[in-house]
Amino acid sequence: MDPAAAAAPDATTSSRVDFETHPDRYRHLKLGFEGPVATIALDIDEDAGIRPGYKLKLNSYDLGVDIELHDALQRIRFEHPQVRAVVLTSAKDRIFCSGANIFMLGRSTHAWKVNFCKFTNETRNGIEDSSRHSGLKFIAACNGTTAGGGYELALACDEIVLVDDRSSAVSLPEVPLLGVLPGTGGLTRLTDKRRVRHDLADLFCTTTEGVRGTRARDWRLVDEVVKPAQFRDYVSRRARSLAAGSDRPEDATGVTLTPLARTVDASGYRYAFVDVRIDGSSRQATITVKAPDKAPPQDEAGIVAAGASWWPLQMARELDDAILDLRTNHLDIGTWLLRTEGDIDSVLAADASLARHRDHWFVRETLGMLRRTLARLDVSSRTLFALVEPGSCFAGTLLELALAADRCYMLALPEGHVEAPALALSALNFGACPRVDGLSRIDARFYRERDAIARLEGAQGRRIHAAEASDLGLVTATPDELDWRDEIRIALEERAAMSPDALTGMEANLRFGVAETMQTRVFGRLSAWQNWIFIRPNAVGEHGALKCFGTGNKAQFDWERV
Repeated sequence: MDPAAAAAPDATTSSRVDFETHPDRYRHLKLGFEGPVATIALDIDEDAGIRPGYKLKLNSYDLGVDIELHDALQRIRFEHPQVRAVVLTSAKDRIFCSGANIFMLGRSTHAWKVNFCKFTNETRNGIEDSSRHSGLKFIAACNGTTAGGGYELALACDEIVLVDDRSSAVSLPEVPLLGVLPGTGGLTRLTDKRRVRHDLADLFCTTTEGVRGTRARDWRLVDEVVKPAQFRDYVSRRARSLAAGSDRPEDATGVTLTPLARTVDASGYRYAFVDVRIDGSSRQATITVKAPDKAPPQDEAGIVAAGASWWPLQMARELDDAILDLRTNHLDIGTWLLRTEGDIDSVLAADASLARHRDHWFVRETLGMLRRTLARLDVSSRTLFALVEPGSCFAGTLLELALAADRCYMLALPEGHVEAPALALSALNFGACPRVDGLSRIDARFYRERDAIARLEGAQGRRIHAAEASDLGLVTATPDELDWRDEIRIALEERAAMSPDALTGMEANLRFGVAETMQTRVFGRLSAWQNWIFIRPNAVGEHGALKCFGTGNKAQFDWERV
């Protein structure tokens, strides 16, 4: 598919958001490379908002900017393996980034605001994921005022350097200015990551002008402050110092991320390995993920030669795009049915090559893509039901889809039946793709109970049919042929009749009930606190702070504490 055509909105849904782009079409970022260091410079076009009605002044951003940032990070990961450090900075004088565009937020629907914050969170988490797993280190070179979401972007980096020009400050002014929270992880990273003292964080988050200079460093808000004359040289030296500690290859050839071959029609989306069918009447989408259609390469040369068409990477990219599309463009589709199709042995063979060559930079990045895509599925506020039927291939990597589901139904056919569906476990089910709480889905499912997990480890590589899958705790229910259709139909009808808000809260609580990490707290606080604040009149009412910003009118608050 032509890249320009891929970026064009579907004719039947002109407001549809497309998450695929290319550096040739960037409007807001400048991407540069110098040896082991890449630079992402924010140069946001104020007239190029993703929606009409506001200007992206002062390097403020909207979803369109974040889509470009997400794409730039992906291209650094895969197309530029020689890059070991990334500098995030601004191409504008005296302003790094002023955060999410306030006028965009003020005129957006509640769902748009929450989905925007969620995608922004995931992109920031992806920066930290690459630092943790891929040998990419990040420096925020704050060469000017750094406010709100701009500072939150900096907080996602390994180090923050602030120019000491007597005017540039870092700030999180959302509470006093807008009546909302720093919703892309700002509060959480202040405490969990930067370890800013509670009382200083309170003062910082209620001071609109922020903190500058050595005080910002002393409060742990930044790592260093540098005079303007030395700023560029200092950042360059720090970036190269961080790069020297990376194990990314110095001379490998990158893998080009070719455009996804995607077809959009009235009934859904078609990719090579992912198919999405949307049923508006039942408010359901069926996501079918397909096994490799040919024997996957087993050696490093073959894997690299396959490039973007290597099944694990292509499948993950397609699934990621489908999740984002459904989440953003189909708000009323509340239930996602997860299906698989193809040969179990082909999936296990692909997993074997992933496990065998996991230290190779390209394989490692592909595992990272799988990890982040599955994590995106985990935090999507949709009911997830997995259906294991004849022809399914919930094996290894694809079994993670079933393990992520709220329920998994498996058809029970008589023993020895030629069409009896099966599951299969591989080594990748035991920690290769952890959730945002750091646990494998098996560890979380069984609360890290050693005996239950040991039984599963002993069952790797062979077919597991319905009775054994139930005994091992891998499935929720195993209806037979007589009951299958009715049991699934009743379960889906019951789910569709329940409050979406209550289901979102229930599902999130049950999916993440074992361990807490910075990432789970970021998403939990977004879902509970910011979600609530975004619908309160003190923020978004006619006289709320978010609505009144920039009008000259003072916000009128309901002073009751709730």
